[in-house]
Amino acid sequence: MAYVPVPKDLSKIKTKVAFNLTKRQIVCFAVALILGLPLFFLLKDSAGTSLAAFVMIVIMLPCFLMAMYEKHGQPLEVVIRNIIQTKFVRLKERPYQTENFYAVLEKQRKLEKEVSAIVKGTNKGKRTGKKPRK
Repeated sequence: MAYVPVPKDLSKIKTKVAFNLTKRQIVCFAVALILGLPLFFLLKDSAGTSLAAFVMIVIMLPCFLMAMYEKHGQPLEVVIRNIIQTKFVRLKERPYQTENFYAVLEKQRKLEKEVSAIVKGTNKGKRTGKKPRK
């Protein structure tokens, strides 16, 4: 009897469309072919076969990387965007800031005392510069 291994984490399974490739991989390989082959045939006569092949490889390589490279389940463009964000866009030093809950409570207590003093009429002289009436 044959045993078939079943993965425990089903989130890593991707739907295969044709030739055991995903839609993303098929599109990236098609773009690589559309860019690389005409360039090779255009450069073959003027620059030589080996230089044309090298240029074709350099042009097609980013498409292959976009199709195949994944790190922690993230495709290449997401990884590159994260690297750019951390290296160039965001601040290098991010200070740790907390909200002092005790200071907020103190401020709230002070405001409540001030409001209650205004309501009772004992704080009128402090606000307007006049002495309170008796």
